[in-house]
This record gives sequence, structure tokens and C-alpha cells, in this order.
Amino acid sequence: MSESRALITGITGQDGSYLAEFLLQKGYSVAGLVRSNSTDTHERIHHIADRITLIDGDMLDSGSLLRAIRVAEPDEIYNLASQSYVYASFGQPAQTAEVTAVGTARLLEAIRDTNANIRFYQASSSEMFGETRLPTQNEETPFAPRSPYAISKVFGHMFTRLYREAYGLYAVSGILFNHESPRRARRFVTRKVSDAVARIHLGQAETVELGNLDARRDWGYAGDYVEAMWLMLQQAEPVDYVIATGVSHSVRELCEAAFGCVGLDYREHVRVNDKYLRPADVSALCGDASKARAALNWRPTVNFEELVKMMVDADIARIRHGQPVLSTD
Repeated sequence: MSESRALITGITGQDGSYLAEFLLQKGYSVAGLVRSNSTDTHERIHHIADRITLIDGDMLDSGSLLRAIRVAEPDEIYNLASQSYVYASFGQPAQTAEVTAVGTARLLEAIRDTNANIRFYQASSSEMFGETRLPTQNEETPFAPRSPYAISKVFGHMFTRLYREAYGLYAVSGILFNHESPRRARRFVTRKVSDAVARIHLGQAETVELGNLDARRDWGYAGDYVEAMWLMLQQAEPVDYVIATGVSHSVRELCEAAFGCVGLDYREHVRVNDKYLRPADVSALCGDASKARAALNWRPTVNFEELVKMMVDADIARIRHGQPVLSTD
């Protein structure tokens, strides 16, 4: 039996790197879409560079997507490419929509034009739920997006459903709640906090500035979540799933846990700066992944406290070894 082949957009990001590792362990031939003019140094995939194939392409260019599919000849495509930073999407709404929303439509159309048997995974986001009044969100919860990023993700999500229902593609969306790791870019709050804790602990900084400390999110480990992506494409029928831990924590609790890892009180080092507040924030999100637990037999293996300690320890080790922080995602 020939090995399975996968094409990953966004392979140089946090999720893409973990997914590439996971698929290689499963015996896949893995290709990744990269922009030739990107400033990303591919640092997350250096350790597997000799085991994967990188193909030039751009989510803004339909022709390059068609070429990438023809070169990779994938059985599965994982669309992880997006402008993924919610705060930045307010400053770049059109660019966010072009890559995250319309880029998904371009990719689905390229699949339909080349090989309708390809199985397609779309990275949807819990941010699509927006300012919901429900204590937990599942696959039936209405969307109420409150950022250009979230609106773009709803577009991609609905296009994926459309191509499944109208054209019979095996196309699914994973509605993933926040998932983090030592590979997260520092502009995301979890990594910003863990990096600051490490610097303060090692005497390189004294404070860190953050926005809304009361915002609550359901934070899991990215390494766990890429397994769920793969599981969704191994089912007999294409179905969308929420992937989450089912437990939410505030940014304040994140700070308390992270600073606690090195015996410090976050209140002595964290400063609130209004410039980090979003124009329209989402106060709380918490996922109900009971459907995925039952149908996919998927469960997170790393809890919140373990995740925070993993990130703080990794940043302390990185700084001690003089390694640069990951700047992009």
C-alpha cells in the first residue's frame, strides 16, 4: 500500500509544524505550502526540513494553489493558513479577509478543479461564536463574530459546508478553541506572558503590559489538537467538530499560574495598558467537545497548569541558551 500524502497550508506556523510532525509519525508523505517572498524563517520546521517538501504558493493566487495540488497530489489537505492574530485583524481587515476567507474559497475551488476525492480540513475558530450568552459553545451554537478575523473564519467555515453539501466534497471544519505551546508567537497573550515571566525571572525585565485581564478562554495544547484534525479526516462521513478542553481561565489566572511557576506574584509585574484592548472584545469562551469525545475518541492530554509550566520552562531554557523568540505565526 502506498503511503498517504498530505498538503498543509500554514505549515510554518504553530499548528502546521505540530501537524507535520504528527503526520510524519503516521507514515505520511508531507508537503507544505509556503510563500516564496515570506519573511518567515521556517524555524518551527527546521528539525524536519529534510523529511518534508515545501511548495511555493499563496492563498491569494488561485493558480499557485492549483499547481501546489498537482505537484503534491495529496490525499488530504489541511488548511491552516490565515492571518491568525485577532488584534491585528482590526488593523488589516481587507488582508485578513483575502487570506483567511477568500483564500479558503480559492483552495476549495482548486480541489474541485483537480481532484474532488481529496479530503479537506478547514481550521475554524472559537472566535466565530463571539459574545455569546451561552456558558459553553458546541457545534449548534450560533455564530456572532466580533472581529475581522472571526468574520473571515465564519466565511471559510460556511464555504467548507457549502462545498460539502453542494459538490459532495469530503470537507470538514474543526472549530478549535485556543490552543497554545512553546511554538506560539510572542504577540499572542499566552506566549507574551510566558516570555515575560522568563525574562523577569532571569533579571532581563521587570514588568509586562497586557490588555483585558478578565477575558476568559478555553486553552489547550496545540500538540493535542492536531491529532483531532487528523481524526476528523479518517471518519466515514465528513462532520464538523468542536475541539476544546471544556475548562476556561481568565488572563489574570494565566498570569497567576505563569508567575507562580517561578515563585513570583503577578500583581507586582503585570501592568494594564489600554492600547492592548480590542475595539470589540469577546469576554468569555468555553468549548463543549462532547461530540468529538464520543465520535472521535479524542481527549486532551495536557491540562492548563501543565501547559503554562511547559511554556514558561521552554522560554527560560530558550533565553538561557541565547535563542531568539519566534516572531511570526
